[in-house]
Amino acid sequence: MKHSLPAALLCAAPLAVPAHAAPKPVIARIDATKRSAPVSPYLYGMFIEPIGNLMTRTLWAEMLDDRKFYFPVVDAARDVPPPPNAEGRPGTEWRRWRPIGGGDAVVMDRDTPLAGEQSPSVAVSAQPRGLMQSGIALAEGRKYTGSLWLSGDASATVSVALVWGDGPNERQSIALPAPTRDWARTAFSFTPAGPSADARIEITGTGTGRFRVAAVSLMPADNINGWRADTTALARSLNSGMWRLPGGNFLSDWDWHEALGDRDKRPPMFDHAWAAMQTNDLGMDEWMELCRLLEVEPYVTVNAGLGDANSAAEQVEYLNGSTSTYWGSQRAANGHPVPYRVKWWNIGNEPFGWWQIGKTSLDYYLIKHREFARKMKQRDPSILLIASGGMPDQLHEKGVKENSSLESIQSKFSTEHDWTGGFFAKAWGTFDGITEHWYDRAEERPQAAPADELMEYVRSPSNHVRMDALEWEIYRGKYPQLAKSDVFLAIDEYAYMAGEPTLKTSLAYAMVFNEMLRHSDFLKMGAFTTGASTMDITPHAAVLNATGMVFKLYGEKFGKGVVPLALEGGSPQPKMKYRVGNAHPQVEAGSPTFPLDVVAGLTPDGKFLRLAIVNATFEQQTLDLALTGTAVAPKGESWSLSARSLSARNKVGLPTEVTIARARAALRGKHLNIPATSAAIYEFPIVQDSGKR
Repeated sequence: MKHSLPAALLCAAPLAVPAHAAPKPVIARIDATKRSAPVSPYLYGMFIEPIGNLMTRTLWAEMLDDRKFYFPVVDAARDVPPPPNAEGRPGTEWRRWRPIGGGDAVVMDRDTPLAGEQSPSVAVSAQPRGLMQSGIALAEGRKYTGSLWLSGDASATVSVALVWGDGPNERQSIALPAPTRDWARTAFSFTPAGPSADARIEITGTGTGRFRVAAVSLMPADNINGWRADTTALARSLNSGMWRLPGGNFLSDWDWHEALGDRDKRPPMFDHAWAAMQTNDLGMDEWMELCRLLEVEPYVTVNAGLGDANSAAEQVEYLNGSTSTYWGSQRAANGHPVPYRVKWWNIGNEPFGWWQIGKTSLDYYLIKHREFARKMKQRDPSILLIASGGMPDQLHEKGVKENSSLESIQSKFSTEHDWTGGFFAKAWGTFDGITEHWYDRAEERPQAAPADELMEYVRSPSNHVRMDALEWEIYRGKYPQLAKSDVFLAIDEYAYMAGEPTLKTSLAYAMVFNEMLRHSDFLKMGAFTTGASTMDITPHAAVLNATGMVFKLYGEKFGKGVVPLALEGGSPQPKMKYRVGNAHPQVEAGSPTFPLDVVAGLTPDGKFLRLAIVNATFEQQTLDLALTGTAVAPKGESWSLSARSLSARNKVGLPTEVTIARARAALRGKHLNIPATSAAIYEFPIVQDSGKR
């Protein structure tokens, strides 16, 4: 992150627009005597799951696909595509292993495989025969470490090679120990003398007899227990507080028991939710290691699709139980004697969805949920449980496309399209929080003027948060126990599907955060989809992208412990002019300070006033501050997303275009100038706080 302290406020440079009279000042009345609950440390959390090959292309360091040979080693012409998922989505295509020495060089042997159901068996001869995988990206001079398992006849001479070019000096070959009847693991390392985007690994043998190979691995040598050093360091810099894992739709047909112990010996599985093979290298111990590296709390979702309450209870015991318990002793046997003490647990994922494996009706699911809660709490009474809810604006019949309004959803409350209400009515007392998921899609508005197009693009996703808040108020009226309780809302999956992260998308996320901050009394958790989506990642490097920068800005400057203050104004957010597409709630998020969006708060120590302000216009705006219960010094500072254009982005290997710029900020009387196309946090010292008690 670049820091500078220029005399003038640094900001996102506005696009060229016709000159006209300066906009009228926008009034914001802030009352420091009316305070909301402090911002939760989990508001800017992250969500992650193994969606296809997401993990091995981002956070997990494994460079080889299908390293346990779920698919047969055959010529490309004999490939069978993976089956689609239940919605007809095509399966994830992985790089495949190919035979060397002819299509008949390799057969798949089902006799005592190391992991899974089969392993490749190679009949050797005078000419090298074996298998290879291409498409591997290598950096010149970087060390890579690997391993594989061999068994077979001692008369076979076997080697492993890394090849990064066609020349005789563009490969390294390592002779392996003679195979034996039993499986044996061998480690190796390579340091290529040149780069390649299409290197390959070859495992070949000569001589007589056969050899078998299993669980081949190749990783950068600087990996941390299997995790990439660069991407985990960037993710750690966001101070997210919490990561929700390991799913997601994925976990509804995942058996966590199969991902314990020696990674090489875990069976691969096929995830029917995302139509993808998974190696099962990522088990609960690996996920806990990720949270340790990121310095965040784990928020574990358990399988309530095909999974049952006993499995979930055993999972609680594995992660939290003492070594005197059965599953706690298994954890210790796997190298982790100290309990992980996981506090946050989510029962199920989107169980209302027709896309969800194990989907059932609301009434039957509530029976399941209550049983999960009972058995999980028996294993560890200290855990906090979060139910998998769904509010009426998000639930509808398959194929229905709508833009929900408060009026249109009234008939859905207390029906099969109101899972959140179902939990409040029939499962009260079995959960501490309840989830809500939403995804917003950016729409084209070709008829809109540039100023309108920008404003409506930026405002769109925050309307989901506003709709959640309005529905929460309805629930408080329908279920009096809610208003008297500490039960909270967790928006633990959300994203704006708007293409490549740019300054423009970051302005939209800033408005999402502002709307979340207005509801800190009940909105305690947020988890962005996905944690890896905050970075631009290549096989060799990574940088925070524009989305990552806005998370960093808010997480550091308007995060844990900041106390939001009441804010009023005289210019409410207008209705959207261009309602296009579907799944966009017809409500108006934002503060009554249009065209600005403003949130005010006190730092945890009460010494500073902070203002989170989004200006999604092409003009500088002036904010007139009217403070009650406090006063501030006229000189402060700001931290703003800085870029030359709305399309600015951060890409590996290119100059950083979206940064966080630190600058001096000044009130001129009560006026604060807000640069065009900007998202910024302003801070002014408190000089008086008459609202302090």
